[in-house]
Amino acid sequence: MTDALETAGGAEDAWLFGFHEGHRATLERCYREHHGLVTLAVAKVLDGADRETITHEVFYRLLTRRELRENFRGGNLGAWLARVATNLAIDHRRRARREELVPQADEAAMDALRAARELDEEAVAKRIVERFRAEKLPAKWQAVFEARFLRQLGQYEAAEALGIPRSTLVYQEQKIRELLRAFVLDEDDDDDAPRGEVR
Repeated sequence: MTDALETAGGAEDAWLFGFHEGHRATLERCYREHHGLVTLAVAKVLDGADRETITHEVFYRLLTRRELRENFRGGNLGAWLARVATNLAIDHRRRARREELVPQADEAAMDALRAARELDEEAVAKRIVERFRAEKLPAKWQAVFEARFLRQLGQYEAAEALGIPRSTLVYQEQKIRELLRAFVLDEDDDDDAPRGEVR
C-alpha cells in the first residue's frame, strides 16, 4: 500500500513539474479536460462574445505565463482554473463598465488631453533633435540633415538643392542615420537608468 501511495505521489509530482514547465502534452490535456468547466465559470459573469474571449484568454495565459502556472501548487486543478477564470471575467466586466461610464461630454476633455500629449511628445522630439545636432552631428553633415530629415526633401531634390552628387548625399545620410540611431538608443538607456545613477 505504501509503495502504491509513493508511486501515485511521484506521478503527481511529475505531472506538476510538467505543468509548471509548460509541457505541451500536459497543457493540451489540461485544455481538453477543463475547457468546459472554465467556460461555465466565465458564463456566470459574462455572456456572448466576451465569454468566449475570456475563456480563450485563460488558456492563453496558462500557455504563455509561467508565473501563472507556478501559482498552482497541486490539488484540484479544476477548482483553481475556475477561480482564475472567474477573476479574469470579473476584471473584464469591471473594465467594460468603467468604459461605459465615461460620459460622452468628456470627449472634448479627452481630445484636449490627447492634443496635450502630442504637443509634449513633439517638444521632447524637438529637444532630442536639438541635442543631436549640437552634440553628435558633424558640421559638414548639417545641411544634409536639414534637407533630408527636417525638410524631408527627396534624395534627388535634396542633392540638387545642396549642389552635391546624389551618391555623396546618400553616403552622408547613411552616416547620419547611424549616428542618430546610436544617439536615440543611448537616450533610451538613460531613461531606463534609476534616477540619481550617473551613467
